[in-house]
Amino acid sequence: MKLKLDEKGAVVVQDGKPVYVDADGKEIAFDAPATKDTIARLNGEAKAHREAKEAAESKLKLFEGIEDPAKALKALETVRNLDDKKLIDAGEVERVKKEAKEAFDEQLKAQEKKYRPIVEELGSVKNELHSEKLGGAFGKSKFIADKLAIPVDLAQARFGSNFTIEDGKIRAKGADGNLVYSRSRPGEVAEFDEALEILVDAYPYRDSILKGSGASGGGASGSGAGAGGKRQITRATFDAMGPVEQSKAARESEIVD
Repeated sequence: MKLKLDEKGAVVVQDGKPVYVDADGKEIAFDAPATKDTIARLNGEAKAHREAKEAAESKLKLFEGIEDPAKALKALETVRNLDDKKLIDAGEVERVKKEAKEAFDEQLKAQEKKYRPIVEELGSVKNELHSEKLGGAFGKSKFIADKLAIPVDLAQARFGSNFTIEDGKIRAKGADGNLVYSRSRPGEVAEFDEALEILVDAYPYRDSILKGSGASGGGASGSGAGAGGKRQITRATFDAMGPVEQSKAARESEIVD
């Protein structure tokens, strides 16, 4: 990346942050303080992981010389049974343990059967809340309103599956299943609008869903008005849609080759 300069050769600043231009020509306001904090946090996490690894290795040294862990555990179980023989025979210990386990398993199954409907209902409510929260995010998206030539419901139908709710926060994942990270705040997870923009940038038919002012290059195309005032979309865009998107597009849009 390189710094963006104005006509006087001075660095362009946005919200107090220097603006960089990446290889694709996208402008990114670089948040240096946030990046520094993130690096410090990641260094702290790396140190904690290293210390935990060293502690685990130290504990494992206590078991040096034990070549067959299964036999060692069996020997310990035998010793425990022999100690219990002061009360009952060692063979009785195993019988009592088996009966206790069977009784516990039966109680556990009964509790699972009793509370399964409640758990399923809570799961359904949780899914509905997640859908409402995602729907609200798409509905209020400034990126969709300013940059996309398709309505909110089609944008959600196409990209909604990339978003999930984790710890009460909306998170986006790319085609590889990994979280989408911010371009302007390296190391931090991207907020909704930035994540959606990144997903749209990676979409093979992005030029067909971007507004005319947002597309770039000689082959870029936005959506126009067709016969009867219907919005036009390309055949390639239509073919890339899911069944729900195609049904709505067929009713409300004119498909052109």
